[in-house]
Amino acid sequence: MGMSKSHSFFGYPLSIFFIVVNEFCERFSYYGMRAILILYFTNFISWDDNLSTAIYHTFVALCYLTPILGALIADSWLGKFKTIVSLSIVYTIGQAVTSVSSINDLTDHNHDGTPDSLPVHVVLSLIGLALIALGTGGIKPCVSAFGGDQFEEGQEKQRNRFFSIFYLAINAGSLLSTIITPMLRVQQCGIHSKQACYPLAFGVPAALMAVALIVFVLGSGMYKKFKPQGNIMGKVAKCIGGSRWTLQATTMSGKIGALEIQPDQMQTVNAILIVIMVPIFDAVLYPLIAKCGFNFTSLKKMAVGMVLASMAFVVAAIVQVEIDKTLPVFPKGNEVQIKVLNIGNNTMNISLPGEMVTLGPMSQTNAFMTFDVNKLTRINISSPGSPVTAVTDDFKQGQRHTLLVWAPNHYQVVKDGLNQKPEKGENGIRFVNTFNELITITMSGKVYANISSYNASTYQFFPSGIKGFTISSTEIPPQCQPNFNTFYLEFGSAYTYIVQRKNDSCPEVKVFEDISANTVNMALQIPQYFLLTCGEVVFSVTGLEFSYSQAPSNMKSVLQAGWLLTVAVGNIIVLIVAGAGQFSKQWAEYILFAALLLVVCVIFAIMARFYTYINPAEIEAQFDEDEKKNRLEKSNPYFMSGANSQKQM
Repeated sequence: MGMSKSHSFFGYPLSIFFIVVNEFCERFSYYGMRAILILYFTNFISWDDNLSTAIYHTFVALCYLTPILGALIADSWLGKFKTIVSLSIVYTIGQAVTSVSSINDLTDHNHDGTPDSLPVHVVLSLIGLALIALGTGGIKPCVSAFGGDQFEEGQEKQRNRFFSIFYLAINAGSLLSTIITPMLRVQQCGIHSKQACYPLAFGVPAALMAVALIVFVLGSGMYKKFKPQGNIMGKVAKCIGGSRWTLQATTMSGKIGALEIQPDQMQTVNAILIVIMVPIFDAVLYPLIAKCGFNFTSLKKMAVGMVLASMAFVVAAIVQVEIDKTLPVFPKGNEVQIKVLNIGNNTMNISLPGEMVTLGPMSQTNAFMTFDVNKLTRINISSPGSPVTAVTDDFKQGQRHTLLVWAPNHYQVVKDGLNQKPEKGENGIRFVNTFNELITITMSGKVYANISSYNASTYQFFPSGIKGFTISSTEIPPQCQPNFNTFYLEFGSAYTYIVQRKNDSCPEVKVFEDISANTVNMALQIPQYFLLTCGEVVFSVTGLEFSYSQAPSNMKSVLQAGWLLTVAVGNIIVLIVAGAGQFSKQWAEYILFAALLLVVCVIFAIMARFYTYINPAEIEAQFDEDEKKNRLEKSNPYFMSGANSQKQM
């Protein structure tokens, strides 16, 4: 063992200050990056929800598989200190590479706002994530075990309190990062085109990881450093839901009183509650239970934690049922949906299979009408005193369409391209041009270029709030006001803005709703986060301390790694369930997770019933005594025979 002069602060080794600060910065880095990762996949790299979820959970699983590698390196080769330093360097490089991968201008050679070589970004991001997984996973079991190593015999109470403080640092870092990085993400940045600032949102966590490394190295002179002593394998269970609840939040409203919460910021509830609940459990609840005479052992705490986590998924399923009631119906299989929008000055009659619709000037049908594509034989447009015009268009199954009509023999079929609620709670906005010439519209840095006459633009997406936009066209007289504002955009809506000409030839806009805003409030997720947090505090903090206290000195890192390995197994289960299950209803997936947790809880409780708590120090002392006897026996063949003779006498 190598160690410099011992320093203490209120009975605690001063060296743990550096370890706790390091953990805070590292967890800020990891959770900050992870908070925006799934939205980076869906919005920047343009993967669909299922692929994004699969890659996300593969990454998280990898982060919890690599602790075994880190533990092997620490306990068998480099020791904990050198392992933490070496893998932290790898970790920092990975964060930097991921940040670089999100720079749009890296391959946007034609400056049109989209990468010209998306595979470059994909490869860089995957390399970065692989390095992060190796770094964060590799150091994770070593840091907590290294912290435990700093305590002397007889400091069990302080060591147990350290694990609570350590877990508090984890969640304080998580809390701040999941508040700050989504705020950085929604900033606009770029050299040639302004868009969501992923490089900054990934770059700040990269900088914090560098800070974590520096802080840890600064404490080097104070640490107790044990030489590696060999290695063995083993241990217990944990499974938490993550990314699905973020996707659930994208279908909810983020207006909570005066606050406005983005979907990826709801993860902060978990961290806030942990910061509150860890001290409450540690200083109030556990002592109260002990005073009541109940023997609340570590394994009993962990079983209760699993039950609470299972209840959290049941509550999530109930919330999902309420969300499903508010979601619009989208076409499935052979179905097509059609909405009719009259952008002309005449009353129009539209004949569809089984329906006749009459629309006045500047009006639309109340909702999308659903038809079987094989039965959508004929659609006719007419106006009083005018001949009938047949609509000839190849309607695509599984798609929404808007039928623009403005005169008896003039129409346009627009494929909407929206078959789900806008992602991450944003709002889709498109424009319809009723001028005779091209118009261009700029809204919050995004450009709708050259919208042709009596046609619709594609949707572009914006976060909540009031957005300003400017209309430009050769038809607009110079004395006209070209600047307009939207009304307050909520969450998850879509609108069509019709640009029309007033009597003075100046433009005005009229708004039609395509998809209504989310109505179920994100505050309804708080109970499920509360239950999950209580389960996590009871299960995870106890599990960290239990796996350390029950391990002999040559297994400290590996037992922590074994503990973390079970999280990887949990993420693999999520992958299997989400990928193979293909549930038509999300609530059914949550119920399955709840049921799986209960089954595991029962198995765990049975195993715990037969577990015997041990004192590793006593067992190691007994092993040492036996080893001494074996050495004496080998060096003195008369040792055992003499002892036996005396016993007989």
